[in-house]
This record gives sequence, structure tokens and C-alpha cells, in this order.
Amino acid sequence: MTLMFWWGRAEAAGNEVLGRHLSAECTACHQLSGKSVTGIPPIVGWPEDQFTAVLASYGRKERGGQVMQAIAAKLSHGDMTALAAYFGALSPKP
Repeated sequence: MTLMFWWGRAEAAGNEVLGRHLSAECTACHQLSGKSVTGIPPIVGWPEDQFTAVLASYGRKERGGQVMQAIAAKLSHGDMTALAAYFGALSPKP
């Protein structure tokens, strides 16, 4: 069981707010509906740790894809966790 103190909840909510703010560049290609379009994978509802790890691997150029490498390279770890919190809190639409 994980305990989350009041400041943990505030931090998580702040991450989602920052993530929403940063998400415009992501949603230019990735659909908020959670659907895959023209080969671009969905990112809605991903587990936060997986989302952050994938972004970090793009930033280190361990994953192919020049567009994602360029975008991830300019994100701080805090930006990545904020995006992960935002997209992780969303649910794919049917």
C-alpha cells in the first residue's frame, strides 16, 4: 500500500496541469481519443513509468524516429513526468 500525503496529491495534480500545458506538441500527431492514426501510436492511458521511460529513450536516441528524438531531447525529466501524468490520467474513447 502506498501512502500519499497531501503534498503528494498537490504535486500529482500540478504535474497533470503542467502536462496539459505541454501536450499541444504531442497532440499535433497523437490523438487525444487514444486511437492510432496513420501509424502514429496512441499515448493516452499509458502507465506513467512506461511513458517516461519511452520518452527518455527517444531523448537518448536509443529509439528511432527523428521527430520524437528531437521533441524528447528538449524535454526535462520533470516535463516528461508531467506529460506522463497528464496522458496517463486520460482514458481512450470508444
